Amino acid sequence: MKSDIRVCSAWRDAHDRPVYTLSSTCPDCGADAENSAPAPFDPEDSHGKYRRALKRRSR
Repeated sequence: MKSDIRVCSAWRDAHDRPVYTLSSTCPDCGADAENSAPAPFDPEDSHGKYRRALKRRSR
């Protein structure tokens, strides 16, 4: 699920603090806006299969 809240991709260079928006571009500088939320999981998780197995056993 993607977040509706986005942050300016160039905020470190163009702004003093992060600029959040709901549109696909920054309202201040016009740069692309990117998803502000981190991924809910790491696709390179080396222990994921063990965690899923424990979750299945505890049900």
